[in-house]
Amino acid sequence: MSIASAPSARLPHLGILRFSGADAHSFLQGQISNDTQRLTENIPVFAAYSSPQGRVLALIYLLPHSSGVAAILPREILQLTLERMRKYILRAKVRIEDAGDSLIVAGRVGALPESTLSYVERDGIGMAPVGRDPNRLWIIGAPDKIDAAVDAASATRFEQAWRLADIQAGLPQVYTATSEAFVAQMLNLDLLDGISFSKGCYTGQEIIARTQHLGRIKRRMFHLQLPAGEWSIGQALHLSDGRQGRLTEVIESDGRVEALAVLNVEPTPPAAGEASLNDLVAAAELPLPYSF
Repeated sequence: MSIASAPSARLPHLGILRFSGADAHSFLQGQISNDTQRLTENIPVFAAYSSPQGRVLALIYLLPHSSGVAAILPREILQLTLERMRKYILRAKVRIEDAGDSLIVAGRVGALPESTLSYVERDGIGMAPVGRDPNRLWIIGAPDKIDAAVDAASATRFEQAWRLADIQAGLPQVYTATSEAFVAQMLNLDLLDGISFSKGCYTGQEIIARTQHLGRIKRRMFHLQLPAGEWSIGQALHLSDGRQGRLTEVIESDGRVEALAVLNVEPTPPAAGEASLNDLVAAAELPLPYSF
């Protein structure tokens, strides 16, 4: 398994929580929106970890590493997610830890060597496709092994390009500014194979299931091109077409600002005093590789 044959680098904005012990899979099954049984078949799992009120606390990518289930998520919410999950351990035989000393996250642009969509691991280095994109791969492993195989000097530039690719693929992320702001379907998880509607109970399931079965979802995540300016994750948006919402991810690259934002599907006029005409944003809607 060659890493160096394609562009690859660390992703320093991401960390790993590791779940180990006899009850690791069953514990996660009761906490996240997707089916952890898929991990036993070496299938990566994308899921939401939600509050009892159904609000997404974190989005995680689960990979079945030989040292335990590795959950990839932003470093800035890793510690709080760890503390919240530990409260639910009770008598379960599971250990949850920040694996940062022994596992780090990198990315690679290029097809998986094996013709498969499964997780593969050799010598402690694991690789898996990112969502449905077979040309971007997660790489996890010990820091010394990863650093010996990737371009350490390009980490910052590579991170920006990676996050832009997430935007263009319509893959959401949750950070401190947007934790607990959305229900999973607002982030399009039902369209990204991020929710199992056939598994057993898990935290937040009642709200997520009710949202799905009540009919049309009123807020969705859209791909936008924004005018030049100062933009930040979590920032409120009032678009000139009448839609309103919040930014979930935004990247400026080569003078072009692309973003993901959760918006009302149907335009709604701003309430009195909420936004003047000068505050309205003329954003261009860009395509997503999937449809509502």
